[in-house]
Parts: sequence; C-alpha cells; structure tokens
Amino acid sequence: MTLVLAALLGVLGWTFTEYMFHRFLGHEYAKYTEFGTQHLHHHRDQDYFAPASAKAKLSVVVSVLIGLVAVPLAGWTHGVVFTASLVSSYLIYEFIHRDLHVRAPTGAYGRWARRHHMAHHHTSPGLNHGVTSPIWDIVFGTRTTSDSVRVPKAKAPVWLREAKDDRYAEDYQLFGR
Repeated sequence: MTLVLAALLGVLGWTFTEYMFHRFLGHEYAKYTEFGTQHLHHHRDQDYFAPASAKAKLSVVVSVLIGLVAVPLAGWTHGVVFTASLVSSYLIYEFIHRDLHVRAPTGAYGRWARRHHMAHHHTSPGLNHGVTSPIWDIVFGTRTTSDSVRVPKAKAPVWLREAKDDRYAEDYQLFGR
C-alpha cells in the first residue's frame, strides 16, 4: 500500500511541477529561461514543440536529481517508485500535450482538456497552466472555465479548422480568416 502511495505522490508531484514550470518559467519569467523561450515560440506557433532531444536530456538530469533526493528521504524502493511515477507522468504529459494540438477530441477527458488548453492559448494565457489537470489552477486561483472558446481560425489546430461539420461548435467559435 505504501508503494501505491509513493506512486500517487509521484503523479501529484508531476502535476505540481507541470503547473509551476508552465506558469512561472513558461510565462511569468519566460524571458529568462530557455524553457520560456521555447514555450513562447509554441504560443506563437502552436505546431511548434521544443526538440525531443532537449526534453530527453532534461528529463534524465531531472530524474537523477529527484532520485538523489527521494531515495534518501523515502528509502530505495519508495524513492525509486516516486521518481519513476513522476517521470512517467511527465512522459504522459508530453503525449497528451501534443495530442491536444494535433488530434480531435475523443471522450469526456479529451474534450475537457482541449477546451481547457485552448482557453489558455486563445483567451487567457495567464490562466489554466495545468495542462493535464486543473488541480493546481483551482488551488492557486488561476483556473478559468467557459462553455465555448473563441479561436482565431489562423491559429486553430488542423482538426478544428478542417472539421467538415459543426461537431465542435458547442466548444469552439472560430473567427477571422
């Protein structure tokens, strides 16, 4: 049971890290960090994602650093489980984030996550910093919700721009050319 708790804390730890990196390094202090530079590039061109090689190098370094702290604090097994869970959650985040931009929503979570993230990109870049979860946006008061997100047609994801019917009309309003 304690291993399950270590794994759940790793997932929670990732959601907190995701929120903090996105909010502070990606927006509030973006001009001071490489992460911020890459992130602002992604906001300008939503088809752009930082190179996978840079993300892989950073994740190895961060994994080692987290492990060096977690193992002495929680013991070998629990520290490794916590670290592996946190890093796995990061990898899942990378998949989900790209998916939000390149694939049409499927299921309730996909629909929610895209609307939540598109509101961040197109309505309120200072809000909705949690990409995979709204937990920390709720805790820190940076969550916004809306039934429909206005998206400039020129910046809309391909799946939204090329929809042949109005299946997304409830969630998105395209405008402009």
